[in-house]
Amino acid sequence: MLNVPSSFLRSRAWISRALVLVLMSVGLTAFSGAAELQEITYLLPAPSNLPAFGPWMIAQAKGYYAQEGLKVNFVTGRGGVDVAKQVGAGNAVIGGAIGDTPIIARAQGIPVKAVAVLGAGSLMQLVSHEDAHIESPRELKGKTVTTIAYTDTTYYALLGMLSKAGLTKSDLDIQAAGPAGVWQLFVSKKSVAMASTPDWTVMAMEAGAKVSIIPSDVYFKSMAQAILVSDETIEKNPELVRKLVRATLKGMKDIMASPKEAAKAYVSVVTNYKGHEDSIERMFAFYNQYVYANQKVPGTMDESRLADLQKFYIANGIVAQPAALKDLYTNQFVTGK
Repeated sequence: MLNVPSSFLRSRAWISRALVLVLMSVGLTAFSGAAELQEITYLLPAPSNLPAFGPWMIAQAKGYYAQEGLKVNFVTGRGGVDVAKQVGAGNAVIGGAIGDTPIIARAQGIPVKAVAVLGAGSLMQLVSHEDAHIESPRELKGKTVTTIAYTDTTYYALLGMLSKAGLTKSDLDIQAAGPAGVWQLFVSKKSVAMASTPDWTVMAMEAGAKVSIIPSDVYFKSMAQAILVSDETIEKNPELVRKLVRATLKGMKDIMASPKEAAKAYVSVVTNYKGHEDSIERMFAFYNQYVYANQKVPGTMDESRLADLQKFYIANGIVAQPAALKDLYTNQFVTGK
């Protein structure tokens, strides 16, 4: 039998106990780190698996929210105006809409601001069938156009485009078809045009539609997607807002830097698009071209553009009274001022 010195056994036992303590310490630290993540409900105006929400999903995939100490749960609302109502009521800390949504929200007494706008362009595009020869909104008179919802701000952007052509919603048949129907009805030629976003445009093209694209900016300068927060949260928890804005803008910047690499990150969390990375890359390229580009400081609101939009909403009876512009947005979380 091997004769092992008792002193060696005692040293081995001490080392084993020390190792156990170290492993327990590491485990407790990891558990503590995970437990420290603050859980946040982020309300989006449409299902989170839409590529329109690429910046948010990439921020999730790359751990940008987790790096800020946050665990973000995405919940679907019923369009941008509904999101504003829920955020204003305190049912969600933060939400997504379009940059001009606070104009409508404030007019309804909803205390929310845009704290970041994701791009200098308009989210909405008027997409029509190439063989319909729609060269301006005026040619939509008497025709059918699809939109996601009557409570979504892309619908108001469509109304804005129509107004520039001297038309109102009663001059055509506008159908609220939901996030899938908006482009599927268009592809099946049950509508001549759709109030689209770059991802729906690509989906329609890949389904065989030959399209003409008129960016909303050409007629009506509506805005890109925005991050909405209540006045109360801005006042009481500005650091939380800063973290959410910072992480989301990182996701947008990744798309701008490389749509190809961003598409890979995107499908890692939105797994129903696995194998369709090329399509996602194409959509992200459209977002770069039509929406994200030309913003001097990523996330900043263009106040003069917002002022012009508010004048439109008042002139067309969508809102009754103007709000102070400073009540509609703040750039403090993107400029640091």
